[in-house]
Amino acid sequence: MTELMQISSLEKVMPKNKVQFDEIHEMNILKNEECAYQIAFKDKKDKQIHIEIESDIKSNISVYYIANVPVNLPTYPDGVDDDNYISTEPGIFPDILCPVKDNIVIATGWFQAVWINIDKTAPSGKHNIKVTFKTDEEEKNTDMTIEILPIELEDSGLIFTQWFHADCIAQYYNVETWSEKHWELIDKFVKAAVRNGINMILTPIFTPPLDVEVGGERPTVQLVKITKDKEKYSFDFSLLERWIKMCKNNGIKYFEMAHLYTQWGAKFTPKIMVSENGEEKRMFGWDVCATDERYKDFLSQFLLSLTAFLKEKGVSEVTYFHISDEPNKECLDDYLKAKNEAEKYLKGFKIIDALSHYDFYEKGIVKNPVVTLNNAMDFYGHIDNLWVYYCCAQYKDVSNRFIAMPSYRNRSIALQFFKYNIKGFLQWGFNFYYSRLSKYKINPFLQTDAGGGFPSGDAFSVYPGEDGPLYSLRIRVFLHALEDFCAMKMLEKHIGYEKTLKIIEDIFGEISFEKCAHNSDVLIKVRNAVNNELKKVYKIEG
Repeated sequence: MTELMQISSLEKVMPKNKVQFDEIHEMNILKNEECAYQIAFKDKKDKQIHIEIESDIKSNISVYYIANVPVNLPTYPDGVDDDNYISTEPGIFPDILCPVKDNIVIATGWFQAVWINIDKTAPSGKHNIKVTFKTDEEEKNTDMTIEILPIELEDSGLIFTQWFHADCIAQYYNVETWSEKHWELIDKFVKAAVRNGINMILTPIFTPPLDVEVGGERPTVQLVKITKDKEKYSFDFSLLERWIKMCKNNGIKYFEMAHLYTQWGAKFTPKIMVSENGEEKRMFGWDVCATDERYKDFLSQFLLSLTAFLKEKGVSEVTYFHISDEPNKECLDDYLKAKNEAEKYLKGFKIIDALSHYDFYEKGIVKNPVVTLNNAMDFYGHIDNLWVYYCCAQYKDVSNRFIAMPSYRNRSIALQFFKYNIKGFLQWGFNFYYSRLSKYKINPFLQTDAGGGFPSGDAFSVYPGEDGPLYSLRIRVFLHALEDFCAMKMLEKHIGYEKTLKIIEDIFGEISFEKCAHNSDVLIKVRNAVNNELKKVYKIEG
């Protein structure tokens, strides 16, 4: 006999004999919002199950089977005392959303789940969704009522980038960089990024100097073709122009240029390929110091040409530059020298960098820092335009999206975005399919931890499917967090910040970066309360 359980998208169904979740039967969302719920299922016998959907919004509904993946590094060893993990021991965890083919799933004797997704084009009104599970022996069904309020979800204004690794796409699919097949795949991955809330994209003007060991290099993925004739450089921006057009067509609003110096301190130059005397060669890299006069000369010519091109294409106001990723205190002088050199040619452009040390901001070295969640309070109150980020190091207490973390910890970040008026968010791994330091390619379906380098799920949020990306459960839950934030900001516009915050904290308790939800119910209650207040504002009965 097939067992069914209709549950929130905020739970993770582990492959066990028994699971215990609160069942849900109704949801309410705003118009132009995606939502989802899950149906956990199990049968004692190994059998084929046919799924049927009955609903007036059937065309807006997609069904995904949630596949499990191996998690060998749930968290770092000193993170095992954090009680807000599903488990801190290695195992298999649900993560990949696989489109259900021919409406068939296979029961295995363990609990599994399907993800029922309702897209944002569904019309307002109350809609019933009946999902029937049929076998040769029986049929069982679940019923859900979705109320889509006639209130359009508005953009929160948050800028969100999750670093896009174009070289990983070429490497995984074994296609030539910037070939038509590569562009076709990039287009699909950019579409997936935008659908999941990303509106800023890392742009490889030259190969981004990110997560690569000293002396090593990543495959060339340089959009700008560079030619040198004696002391003069010339630049072909045709590929960059195509990139910008493709990204804008898919909904990208902001562009961030690849870092101008190496990671962790700005000591060296990025890998830059240049054609000279008819031969293309690497002219800059780990063997050239950041202060080398040859690089200063190149940078002056390059940035003047690049910024002129960006202005010509009408994207200068939405373009951001980076100096070096995650500089530390020991590199403060090196970073300052690099920033001062680049800044000469970036008048009017925004410069942002991920960092965790307040010294860089206090001394005026970085005017627009992107700070780690666990250090954000050092900066809060001093910056009007506060950006935050998390990566592998944020594995204790704060929100993150490791595979072994519960979904409600992932989605908790919406409350923090609202309370602290966050303007931008960065996460480094949209599709990083290498080992740590990019030493070798990995199969992300089998190695979710970058070869043991990062907690599972840190390095990517989409999987490379047969002909394009497959969503992770985590990226969809984060999208729901972004939607929560949008709804909170909408309410704030009508009743003010203090009243909106009070409504949220009366349910959740005091919000802080170190406090995440420990169950799904509290986040559901918060969102329902926000929606109910919006109904009052818009005078919607019921």
